[in-house]
Amino acid sequence: MMPTNPVVEGDLDDSLIHDEAYFDGAGPTRRSFGAELLKEPLSVVPTRPPIAVKADTSVKASMQAMQQHHRGCILITRDGTLRSPLVGIFTERDVLLRVIDSGRNPAEVPVGEVMTRDPEALPFDARLAWALNIMAVGGYRHVPVVDANGWPTAVVAVRDVVEFLVESFPAEILNLPPDFGRNKVRAQYGA
Repeated sequence: MMPTNPVVEGDLDDSLIHDEAYFDGAGPTRRSFGAELLKEPLSVVPTRPPIAVKADTSVKASMQAMQQHHRGCILITRDGTLRSPLVGIFTERDVLLRVIDSGRNPAEVPVGEVMTRDPEALPFDARLAWALNIMAVGGYRHVPVVDANGWPTAVVAVRDVVEFLVESFPAEILNLPPDFGRNKVRAQYGA
């Protein structure tokens, strides 16, 4: 029988807290866009706690945990807790390319068979520039962050970096005019 209870720390939806702070006038710290921004520590990027499972957890249970907690990835640790070394990562992309595309049954496949083993990870004291470098060079949308023991502490997602930029430059990003130069006529149907 495969375990189905992923470990997640802090299930509170942090976005609600950030939204209220923004409207209360306690908005984000103003920063200047430049090289200094890239030297900021990863701790300034809003992240959510990672989800951890064991390698023998089914892909189906892993996918359900990702959906339930609104995450694009799940981390695989040696014992399925966040107090254990990181051994792999399983992402939405893996669902498509390693499970669905190969015709495998998610309920029968252990996540350890389709995860990315020994993923690149950043130390908890890394700078924003390193996260962006790993994402750009490796083509990753999610990068695990680990402590000195190799235990996962966070996952930095492209979405988190975008949220950080929007919070850092709200006037420049949120106050754009409704028509930002697109004069295209859109078809009634289609994307």
